[in-house]
Amino acid sequence: MKLKRLRVRNFRCYKEEIAFDFDELTAFIGKNDAGKSSVMDALDIFLNDGAPDKNDASKGGDGKDLTFICEFSDLPEKAVIDEDFPTSFRAEYLLNPEGRLEIHKTYSGHTASPKCTSVAAYALHPTTTGADDLLSLKNADLKNRAKELRIDTTGIDLKVNALLRDCIRRGIGELNCKPVLVPLNEDNAKKAWDGLKTYIPILALFKSDRASTDQDPEAQDPLKTAVKEALKKKEKELQNITAHVEEELRKIADATLEKVQEMDPALAKTLNPQVSVKKWDTLFNVSITGDDDIPINKRGSGVKRLVLLNFFRAKAEQLARERHDSSVIYAIEEPETSQHPNNQRMLVGALLDLSSESQVIVTTHTPMLARVFPDTSLRYLELGAGDSRSVLVGGPNTNGLFSKSLGVFPDNGIKLFVCVEGRNDFTFLKHIATALIAEGQDLLNLEKMEIDGELIFVPLGGSNLSLWTSRLAALNRPEVHLFDRDTIPSAPPKYHAEAAAVNSRERCHAITTGKREIENYLHFEAINEAYSKICNVNLGLTVNFGPFDDVPMLIAEKVHTASSSPRAWSELDPTEKERKASGAKRILNEHAAPLMNMQRLSEVDQDGEVLGWFNILKEHSVA
Repeated sequence: MKLKRLRVRNFRCYKEEIAFDFDELTAFIGKNDAGKSSVMDALDIFLNDGAPDKNDASKGGDGKDLTFICEFSDLPEKAVIDEDFPTSFRAEYLLNPEGRLEIHKTYSGHTASPKCTSVAAYALHPTTTGADDLLSLKNADLKNRAKELRIDTTGIDLKVNALLRDCIRRGIGELNCKPVLVPLNEDNAKKAWDGLKTYIPILALFKSDRASTDQDPEAQDPLKTAVKEALKKKEKELQNITAHVEEELRKIADATLEKVQEMDPALAKTLNPQVSVKKWDTLFNVSITGDDDIPINKRGSGVKRLVLLNFFRAKAEQLARERHDSSVIYAIEEPETSQHPNNQRMLVGALLDLSSESQVIVTTHTPMLARVFPDTSLRYLELGAGDSRSVLVGGPNTNGLFSKSLGVFPDNGIKLFVCVEGRNDFTFLKHIATALIAEGQDLLNLEKMEIDGELIFVPLGGSNLSLWTSRLAALNRPEVHLFDRDTIPSAPPKYHAEAAAVNSRERCHAITTGKREIENYLHFEAINEAYSKICNVNLGLTVNFGPFDDVPMLIAEKVHTASSSPRAWSELDPTEKERKASGAKRILNEHAAPLMNMQRLSEVDQDGEVLGWFNILKEHSVA
């Protein structure tokens, strides 16, 4: 399940209702006090069952209507809600007109301790009398309703609420479905809400103003969990130790009793040692040290924050494992805080990689982060007249605002813009360049140039525009664009018109791949080695893929089949297949590309296209 939209009203600076749309990666940009942290806190309250505090209701707003609304897509095909029988959100008429699960939560923001006063699903729901309140009915009530309406329940299990509700609806026939709020915190509907909540994503929030010590919960929780797991592996031995101690204490008690009775037999007939055993995991006080055994608390603020940020990621992944049916949304405020520019670049890479598996939300003031995120992921929070707020999505009409807000100006140190369709493409280019340089090839060191700020990779996502300014041309720097062909000849390349437009500009060069996409230039041996090492999967490839094969999708299918999944590849829906292909694409570019060499490249790229790309990059870097 994925978060698609958050709507907020009467919460802090958001007096009037405002909507925020979310992608796989969403970056909020805006001046101080624009409301970025309030968006994060609103999500935290909704997704993690929190509560606002007494000062969270908007001043001058309706405190009784402090409301958060979340809409979710990518819903599970089956769901268990009010008993152990699978149904679906659609079958229970819980989806809004767009086919999303839309949940409204309202709080008593006017009170000293705000409480949740209403939970409801906005849905196309039956309004016909007798069918409009079925979720709120218990099993006995559903049976009575069926009898009252003379519904034939022959052949269904009367103990299963979902089956009874379906039978009643079918028996009524005309349901007259309309968009209404379906209460989920009344009567038996509370049970349905409890079941439904297990599918809603978890929010793992890393705030910008948190204390950074090794006693931080994100540092301690994974370590404490590791202690418990380590002790569990030795559970039998620990039980034996406890039994041994108790046995020795019993021996001492018996010996003491014997001595007491020698002096005065009437003093005591028994002595029972009362053993209070502490939990083993409470005996371990864990702290973190690095090089030279220096505690993290004594390290620089950047090191502390970087370590704790990754402990935070570990904790979030642990939560995801514990709740099999729900996903994790990583929300990180100002991830660049206290980080060296090199660490910022690595951190951006990690977040982009993470967004291929989980949703990621960040806030930032740093141009370097904003300009490498896809423009469709950028959200500009704009302050208007009278403290009004609006949300602008990145694109040709708003990138100028981002540039102005972040203070982004032309950088004379930049030698080259390399524009690609996505992060995987420049991951491929950097790894291939590094591998071939190690063999003596005279190529640009793309990795070093990016770190030194001489080269900027721009993931365009198929658009013609930069992500952080409306036109790269205005910056007067050389550009090289690399587009996937995507189509089979004799059809023209997918981005033929865009490439022609780039080539018409001075000091700009657009390249279109001769094969389907960049993964078609990876040798089968490198792919086999990568999957064996990273995923412990033996793909058994013996030949290179064809020039127009969908390599990521074919690899995803092989990996899925090798995983012994109970569902065949053909049974997966297109969305799940695409998700698995996206994961394969990341592994191919991150782990197979570094395993390429000249021999492998020459076998899979007999026309020498890739080396030609690097020659073009070199020519334009000195233009």
